Amino acid sequence: MNLWQYILRRLFYIIPTILGVALIIFIIFNVVAPDPALIMLGKHATLSQIADLRNELGLNKPMWAQYLDIVKSAFTFDFGRSWTTKQEIIQMIKNGAIPSLTLTLPAFVLSTIIAVSISLVVSFFRGQWIDKCAVFFCVLLMSITSLAYILFGQWFFAYKLGWFEISGYESGFPDFVPYVVLPIIIWIILSIGPDVRFYRTVMLDEIYQDYVRTAKAKGLSERVILFKHVLKNAMIPIITFVVIQIPFLILGALLLESFFSIPGLGGITLNGVYNSDFPVIKAMTILTAMAYIIFSVITDVLYTIVDPRVRLK
Repeated sequence: MNLWQYILRRLFYIIPTILGVALIIFIIFNVVAPDPALIMLGKHATLSQIADLRNELGLNKPMWAQYLDIVKSAFTFDFGRSWTTKQEIIQMIKNGAIPSLTLTLPAFVLSTIIAVSISLVVSFFRGQWIDKCAVFFCVLLMSITSLAYILFGQWFFAYKLGWFEISGYESGFPDFVPYVVLPIIIWIILSIGPDVRFYRTVMLDEIYQDYVRTAKAKGLSERVILFKHVLKNAMIPIITFVVIQIPFLILGALLLESFFSIPGLGGITLNGVYNSDFPVIKAMTILTAMAYIIFSVITDVLYTIVDPRVRLK
């Protein structure tokens, strides 16, 4: 099977996956969840008001018609309007995507490069004090809650020292830069601990393989073995770990966007949850599922690029 046939076949799998996701969403929000009209109007609403709102929200339709509405919205990207803001959801997503990506994309790229670099260094000095210190600091960083980093960063670096903006956001480059620098630094600090530990384990697994002993027997230096052979063979688990996180970057950073008042997709999702805005939550769930499938295909294709022994079937 050639590459394009494989990609088309995997993309075709989106259809049954979306149907399944739509069914789960339908059961959760249209069958199991409380009546949205009651949630929005409160306990003092009259029967007439509840009936009018249910009719306005399309909740009086038969169940099969409500399920088809969810399926249709997944394939047409017409998710309707938010129950809270009355804006078109697709436009809300377009408006929130850029602020989210200005935070998540540089933070993700920088944290990945730093973590892989540190992992290579500690693998090179495995068992020595540099390796032990790195593991200790990784565990230390992981032991502190993310809220502590956010609150301390806002209080000390933004409020006391005035190095960064405490919160807010301005559109357009470079106006947004002062507002995303501190969240990016906090993202990197939060990611370094678990990422270094994962990449270090991957590197050490490769270091103890037979081909490394063969390379040493041929007289290759430790540096050449590590950077030319070990890193190349460790790319498959690294790609898996990296690419599978990308769909969640599109969703934004829920806590960071919330605390720093960045109007991204994370804030839209949180507001949707707080306000029981079911159309927004449904839209974000469907988009996440689609992004997950697409990036899974990209992961498989990248496998064949970094390791020609991998065959697509």
